[in-house]
Amino acid sequence: MFDRVEMAAPDPILGLTEAFLADPNPDKINLGAGVYKDATGKTPVLKVVKLAERRILESEASKGYLPITGSAEYAAAVQGLLFGDEYDALAPRSATAHTPGGTGALRVVGDFLHRQFPQATLWLSQPTWPNHPKVFEAAGVPTKAYAYFDAEKNVVDFDAMLSALQQVPEGDVVLLHGCCHNPTGADPSDEAWTQIAEVLASRGVLPLLDFAYQGFAEGIREDAVGLRALTSACPELIVCSSFSKNFGLYRERVGALTLIAAEPDAAARAFSQLKTTIRTNYSNPPSHGGAIVSTVLGDADLRTAWEVELAEMRDRINQMRGALVEGLAAQGVTRDFSFIRQQRGMFSFSGLSPEQVDRLREEHSIYAVRSGRINVAGITEGNIERLCKGIAAVL
Repeated sequence: MFDRVEMAAPDPILGLTEAFLADPNPDKINLGAGVYKDATGKTPVLKVVKLAERRILESEASKGYLPITGSAEYAAAVQGLLFGDEYDALAPRSATAHTPGGTGALRVVGDFLHRQFPQATLWLSQPTWPNHPKVFEAAGVPTKAYAYFDAEKNVVDFDAMLSALQQVPEGDVVLLHGCCHNPTGADPSDEAWTQIAEVLASRGVLPLLDFAYQGFAEGIREDAVGLRALTSACPELIVCSSFSKNFGLYRERVGALTLIAAEPDAAARAFSQLKTTIRTNYSNPPSHGGAIVSTVLGDADLRTAWEVELAEMRDRINQMRGALVEGLAAQGVTRDFSFIRQQRGMFSFSGLSPEQVDRLREEHSIYAVRSGRINVAGITEGNIERLCKGIAAVL
């Protein structure tokens, strides 16, 4: 039977990593996959994670299954981080499931929507993370796009976005990026978030927040401004969050799906269907990564240490943004790249064309997504001069 199976196309992002690894050039640069790199170009294990792991290994007494939705301690830790001061008010009408990464949370949502609301269409920003449409297509959820980004000005096209959201039919679902928009790095302002939430509430639309980068833009509470706007205006909401980036737990696949309903009873009924969806997929989540998060967020000293390391990662990325702008100018590039300073998170929509990206890879061993998205966290003091020379050569 396998003789009749056709070769699948490589993933547009993870496939880049495979090509990068096969490149023999010792000076190659990988700006493709969204993984944080430190000043040496390596993805570190946070010191606070190591401390938490030692505690877990010393105290762990069982390898028995977790419940379908994970531990109660993990759920409380996730909600505390998401909701902050609003935790006590929102917890009674919300429920959280531990999922295998943020992607796992999205797929569970997709299956849930397909089964419970088969007529609903999911609206995605244009552009969005390339895996978003694929995940929901695989779950059988139809998708459409709403306007989001002004490629000429390199900012959120808020008027076009709001106009598009005002046309979304009642009962549909709108996916929003909580912060550090992937791939553009351009986020709505605080005032814009308030208007977005009000429009979605008035339309009777279900917001779905992909919140994979909390703490990577401005800070833990600052990055939740969109979430707070949505919980204030909308009676229902789903949040897919991840600890891959802000805890550096990429390979542990630590994510969460948090459902908020208008009333506790409605939350319980909807969550029961999510549990059924999980049971027929991966059955229950892995333990180790979630235990790390619960341990750190549940201990005041570890929580403080984590916030320090998170700030260090955030600051390094922002420093590299400034260095990239200055480095391009030093190479004689006259195009205005100052917008890169204003973008937030790991990604920048550089404005490079697919052809220019191809030349960077073929001529300079610099790997980026063909849309022009670059992972700023992949830039270091050791490779930035070569990167800027490469970009200058293909412009």
